[in-house]
Amino acid sequence: MSVAIASHNALFGTAGQISVEHLAEIAALGYKSVINNRPDYEGGPDQPASDELQVQAEALGLHYAYLPVISSSLAPNQIVEMAHLLKTMPAPILAFCRSGARSSNLYQLALQIR
Repeated sequence: MSVAIASHNALFGTAGQISVEHLAEIAALGYKSVINNRPDYEGGPDQPASDELQVQAEALGLHYAYLPVISSSLAPNQIVEMAHLLKTMPAPILAFCRSGARSSNLYQLALQIR
């Protein structure tokens, strides 16, 4: 199954939960970096752990960052870290969470402090 990506611009996109298998497609689409905004096991034991995703992402030549956030308790330092990742990771970047909304919101907040 293909991953549904919302393209915010040529350098950034968001998606809902991805699987290890989606990473090859993400790389083939030209993304250079992946940011995981979903806490491990938030969705239960069927959700792939960040370390599993990171191993496969790096094997495919993708840069990977784990910045888990919970929408109801988003902290200022998480926004600053997202802004830092946007500045330092190779683009285009794909960020994901459960539905993509959290990553989209975090992206918009990070743009305000860039």
